[in-house]
Amino acid sequence: MEVIGKIKLINETQTFGSSGFRKREMVVTTDEQYPQMILIEFIQDKCDLLNNYQVGQDVKVSINLRGREWINPQGEAKYFNSVQGWRIENLAQGASQNIPPADQFEPAPDLSANEPDDLPF
Repeated sequence: MEVIGKIKLINETQTFGSSGFRKREMVVTTDEQYPQMILIEFIQDKCDLLNNYQVGQDVKVSINLRGREWINPQGEAKYFNSVQGWRIENLAQGASQNIPPADQFEPAPDLSANEPDDLPF
């Protein structure tokens, strides 16, 4: 799944426990009739993906939905969801870098006059 929108917030990386578990959160505001502010977390080595991004950039974030169960002390089950990011793309940068300007292409030669019509169909 993907979330497309503008970066509203990027938090610093947090480290938890003796194992050094790392988590970094960002908020993306979608561009819809009713914009949504989606909290996306990046964990472990994926935290570093956010280093080259800034608030205000238009991005596409590839995500996975995660869910888990927790049993409270009274024995009741509680359920929690999270949105985990695993890839992020800068939309403005990707569009300008991947497609060269039209004037950099050479015109195609006129092949219709010199080519024999020998196709079998």
